[in-house]
Amino acid sequence: MANIKRIDGKTGVSFKITVAKGRDMTGKQIRHYKTWTPERPMTERQMEKEVQRVAFEFEREIELGFQADNRQTFAEYAKYVLELKERAGDKYRTLERYGELMERIIPAIGHIKLVDLRPQHLNTFYKALGEEGVSRRADKAHTVVDLSAMLKKQGLSRAKAAEAAGVAATTITAACQGKRIELPTAQAIARVLGQDVGKLFQVEKESSSLSSKTILEHHRLIRTILAQAEREMLVPYNAAAKATPPKTTAKEVNYFQVEDVIRIREALEREPLKWKVITHLLLITGCRRGEVMGLRWSRVDFGNSQIRIDTNLLYSPKRGIYEDTTKTSTVRFIKLPAETMNLLKQYRGWYLEQRLKNGDRWHDTDFLFVKDNGEPMIPDSITAWLRKFSMRHDLPHINPHAFRHTMASILISEGKDVVAVSKRLGHAKVSTTTDIYSHIIRQADEQASECLADVMLRPAQKKASG
Repeated sequence: MANIKRIDGKTGVSFKITVAKGRDMTGKQIRHYKTWTPERPMTERQMEKEVQRVAFEFEREIELGFQADNRQTFAEYAKYVLELKERAGDKYRTLERYGELMERIIPAIGHIKLVDLRPQHLNTFYKALGEEGVSRRADKAHTVVDLSAMLKKQGLSRAKAAEAAGVAATTITAACQGKRIELPTAQAIARVLGQDVGKLFQVEKESSSLSSKTILEHHRLIRTILAQAEREMLVPYNAAAKATPPKTTAKEVNYFQVEDVIRIREALEREPLKWKVITHLLLITGCRRGEVMGLRWSRVDFGNSQIRIDTNLLYSPKRGIYEDTTKTSTVRFIKLPAETMNLLKQYRGWYLEQRLKNGDRWHDTDFLFVKDNGEPMIPDSITAWLRKFSMRHDLPHINPHAFRHTMASILISEGKDVVAVSKRLGHAKVSTTTDIYSHIIRQADEQASECLADVMLRPAQKKASG
């Protein structure tokens, strides 16, 4: 039977609940404690009824084996769980993302004791995440013109432009590559060129509310942490499982029409061979950006016209460029058409010429796509190059993942087996493919329905009417 002691303090009323269960090695009775304080004004009768309920639940938890350290906070336990995940071999990028999410989670609920965390705390947190200004960071900007050409036109080297703007030369290089830079830096560069910042850069306001998708990421991490606590019988239930996170609506994927693909391919004929091959592989294989950058010559099978995808090349400011397994930690083989293999052979010849030309400067990494010295390229360089490429040729905005969606959409529209498409994409489950491309599958089904009607029903109708 729980013992309840009322405490009348200066700040109000609280109750100390004590439950005795079992004995320690010396034979001394083990006592468990819980303090309950009314969260809202209550009458004496209401308080008595509620504290009896809380005491009953606490006693039941102890009977079931929930003997948590009442002093342990969510922040302390979360740190323990994330360390478990790191030891279990979770991907570095996943752990890095967890760290980013925890920067918002800990200030909001980290101080709450693990056993006291309730769905209401989480619902309040999710609501706050959706408010304006939560994602406030320094405003960024990226170029909407060919900055290198503008510097050259004004007779400015990158070093001179950097000196005049009061920034590092590497920052000018980043801006020329289309990478995001701080808005004040963009303004300084614009002043050097005598231009309005809005004509050279697209400004990205960083003060905004978080999307439902991002809020859901926070919820899933909290749920994962509390699920571990529930398994370890530290809490009677997972508060996140009973919370109400925002719902997300599935967005239709962004992909190119066949006419767009033709325009892109025509424009690629006027571009350097390396970038032509990179873009070609993105479209034909449907590989992720990091998978293309992680491709090695040892993974190209010229005899069987296929490539082996088993590496994802990534970049982190803390680690630099590093290798990881694919997103689903699987290996897949992708067959390539003769045109692609011929292009790869042509590129192989050019690659060997570059290796010979650079001599001792060359680092033999075996990666297909490398810098002038043979070292691997940052995956984000694809995104930057495609942005400038689309501006040069007056093409719609191009991002690497759009090629992946385009390949899948074309195959599905042409009636190819969705299982085969899923395998080519490297999805762990076919359901992932059907969920992402559901609207395209519906369109293909409608076309199939019309095709059946044309063959099986309409000829008979024409004959009857004739």
